Amino acid sequence: MKAVTWHGKRDVRVEEVPDPAVKEPTDAIIRVTTTAICGSDLHLYEVLGPFIGEGDILGHEPMGVVEEVGAEVTHISPGDRVVIPFNISCGHCYMCDRALYAQCETTQVREYDTGAALFGYTKLYGEVPGGQAQYLRVPQAHFGPIKVPDGPPDERFVYLSDVLPTSWQAVEWAEVPDGGSVTVFGLGPIGQMSARIARHRGYRVIGVDIVPERLEMARRHGIEVIDGNETDDVPEAIRSMTAGRGTDSVIDAVGMEAHGYTVGKLAQTVTGMLPDRAAAAMMTRAGLDRLAALQDAIETVRRGGTISVSGVYGGMTDPMPMLQMFDKGITLRMGQAHVKRWVDDLMPLLTGDGDPLGVEDLATHRLPLDQAPHGYEIFQKKEDGAIKVLLTP
Repeated sequence: MKAVTWHGKRDVRVEEVPDPAVKEPTDAIIRVTTTAICGSDLHLYEVLGPFIGEGDILGHEPMGVVEEVGAEVTHISPGDRVVIPFNISCGHCYMCDRALYAQCETTQVREYDTGAALFGYTKLYGEVPGGQAQYLRVPQAHFGPIKVPDGPPDERFVYLSDVLPTSWQAVEWAEVPDGGSVTVFGLGPIGQMSARIARHRGYRVIGVDIVPERLEMARRHGIEVIDGNETDDVPEAIRSMTAGRGTDSVIDAVGMEAHGYTVGKLAQTVTGMLPDRAAAAMMTRAGLDRLAALQDAIETVRRGGTISVSGVYGGMTDPMPMLQMFDKGITLRMGQAHVKRWVDDLMPLLTGDGDPLGVEDLATHRLPLDQAPHGYEIFQKKEDGAIKVLLTP
């Protein structure tokens, strides 16, 4: 089969690799019909090379049709249309019983002291072959796959793999009061959907970004926006819009891709120049992130408010303004999305009348799998208006 494979910094290729096969009674094989490039994939494209092997298959946002199931997989059958959550969870361990599926104890990667294994995402999370491929082996398929109805286009459902549950959890974790306000930093796919979900719930939403196409997409969905290029002080601009207090809540949907934090950028650059073993040690013990968005979030949220972090951070010694956070009484929540925890909330919005979250207005590029390297390049460089790239195997 064909698959997108990693070969070094900014070097992904579409190659022929062996077809996957059922190895365990809890496995399934799906034929992938749509898969997406995630902002987190850009971390592999740029800075997480020390934790990924040459030829590893990328991707963690797939959906498709079931081809084969193991003996212990009973809730799906060949021919079913399914979405595959990005985290691999057993559904019955201590953590899964508490709906903390991203911390599944059955698939935790104890070698690196990390949570549940992920598809297509480095040795840190199990080095499980990913879904940017024609076929995918799905471990823990007795629990993970989400069955969806036939009929609507893949774009209606594919974001259940990551974007929608991550965004829903971001809003949940933000604890916006009834009729309250929330600022969303970063209007990439997660920020766009977080903003739409928050507005759907009746909150005032202010989105912040510097990319014109992202700002315009948010405006199209009724979001107030601030262009970071047009103000030297985004938190002050937001306070001026909110009686001097700041918004009740803030969602950081940027993470370590943030612009403007010189020390973090330098640390990432230096790390990328080290041999893999030395770079891995630096990142796991002394890593620094680019914290511009998180610093702005702390400045922006009102006293007693909540910050919800959905953007991925990877540093271990990030400087945090603890005095300011303590003084303001800020609540901070973060973490990988517990995908299946939110499916029952999301599914009626995808299968009912209309498209209340605008899921069919998120992808800006739909490319055949063979053009995945081009998709990565324009997404990483924010060229050609790329906000979300879907691939068709």
